Amino acid sequence: MKNLNAFLTEQVNKHHTPSIQYTFFDLEGPSYEMRYGFKNIMSEEHVDTATTYHLYSITKTFTALAVLQLAQEGKIDLDKPATLYVPGFPYSESITIRHLLSHTSGIPNPMPLSYIHLAEEHQQFDRNLFFKKIFAANPKLSFSPGTRFKYSNLGYVLLGQLIENVSEASYEEFILKNIIAPCNTSELNFTPESKHHATGYHKTWSFSNMILGFLFDKSKYMNKPEGKWQSFKPFYNNGIAYGGLFGTACGLISYAQTLLKSESILLREDFKKLIFTETVAANKPTGMSLSWFTGSLKGHRYVAHAGGGGGYYTELRLYPDLGTGSVIMYNRSGMTDARMLDKTDHYFIP
Repeated sequence: MKNLNAFLTEQVNKHHTPSIQYTFFDLEGPSYEMRYGFKNIMSEEHVDTATTYHLYSITKTFTALAVLQLAQEGKIDLDKPATLYVPGFPYSESITIRHLLSHTSGIPNPMPLSYIHLAEEHQQFDRNLFFKKIFAANPKLSFSPGTRFKYSNLGYVLLGQLIENVSEASYEEFILKNIIAPCNTSELNFTPESKHHATGYHKTWSFSNMILGFLFDKSKYMNKPEGKWQSFKPFYNNGIAYGGLFGTACGLISYAQTLLKSESILLREDFKKLIFTETVAANKPTGMSLSWFTGSLKGHRYVAHAGGGGGYYTELRLYPDLGTGSVIMYNRSGMTDARMLDKTDHYFIP
C-alpha cells in the first residue's frame, strides 16, 4: 500500500486539498482507511473520524431511495406522470417519476453555484419559493422526456417535493426516519455540528476562483484568502433534495453497507435491482441507473455518485457483486465527477 499512501498524502502535501479521507470497505467494515490534513487551516485542526463534509449530490441517492421506498409501499407508480404527485408540477405531463430519477426528463439544469445561502439565513430560507422562481425562469425542456440523458438538479427538487406530498412529512423527517435511522448511524444529517465540520476551501490562485465572482457574491460567501486557500463561510445548499446532506465517511459507509446487504432493511431486492441497473434511453445506455452513475473497474461493475461544489468534493462507490465499496472526501471545491476512486480502488479490486 506504499504507493496508495503516497498518492493520498501527496494530495495534501502538494496543495490539492487541505485534507483527504479515503476508505475501502466491505460488509464487515473497513479493509483500508486513511485520513490526513487539516479540517481548518488557521487552527491547524486535523481531520478525524468525526469530521463532517458537505455531501452535495450524493444526497440524490437518498432522494431516489426514498422515492423507491414509496413505490415499494404502493403509494406511487414510477411510470405514472409526476404531475399526479406534485401539485403545480411546472413541466410536461409526459414526464414520469422514472424520468426524473434517471435524469431523462429533459428538465434543464441551470448553473448551481449560486444555489447556496449562509447558515445565518437558514431559518428564514423558503426553498419552495426560491425554486418556484427558478422553474419560472427555466420553463423549456431540453428534449422530449425519455429520449436522452441530461443531469438535472431541478428534477430532484421536484422529487423532494413529491416525497413531502406523498408522505405528508418534511423531506428531512422522511430521510432521517426511513433511511438514516435504519442504517444505525448518527453521522448523516441536514445540520452539521460546527465543532466537527470541516471548513470548505477553494484554491486562491486558480482560474476557477477568478470566475467565482461572476457566479455569486464572493464577499458574502467567502472569507479573505489564507495563503494558497480561500475559505467559505458556513452555508447550506438551497436544494436539500439534490444536495443538502452533511456527513462523515463512517456515516456514508453505514449507509452503503446497509444498502449492499442481501435482504436489505432499506429496500426489497426487486426494487434494489433498479438502483444497480443502467437506464437506456432511445436504445442508448445513459451511464446512469436510478440516481447512481454506472461504470466498471477491472471488469467489476460499480454504481457511484460524486458530490461536489464550492468548498467540498466527495465520491461514494458500491461494487454490488463484490459486496464492497469506497469513499473519498476532500474539503476543497470540486465541480466535475473526477472519478478519483478509479485511482485508489484498483489496489483492492481483484
